Amino acid sequence: MTKLRLGPISDDKPVRLTVELPAAVHRDLVDYARLLARESGQAEVVAAKLILPMLSRFMEGDRAFSRARRLRISAAEQNRG
Repeated sequence: MTKLRLGPISDDKPVRLTVELPAAVHRDLVDYARLLARESGQAEVVAAKLILPMLSRFMEGDRAFSRARRLRISAAEQNRG
């Protein structure tokens, strides 16, 4: 069995966002959704629902983004106090 980076997709209230993807990326999302459904035992995973957890994982793993965010929050706290 394949070990995918994403787990089961939760059913959260969505915010509408329009994104244009190259056809190859869409095909990959559809394939990933099929594999994830099979691995997690879900009947079906809609490919569009993968975008949020993938982006979240990407941003969580980006050390430069995390560092910049911490510095920005720290600077904002210092300016308030």
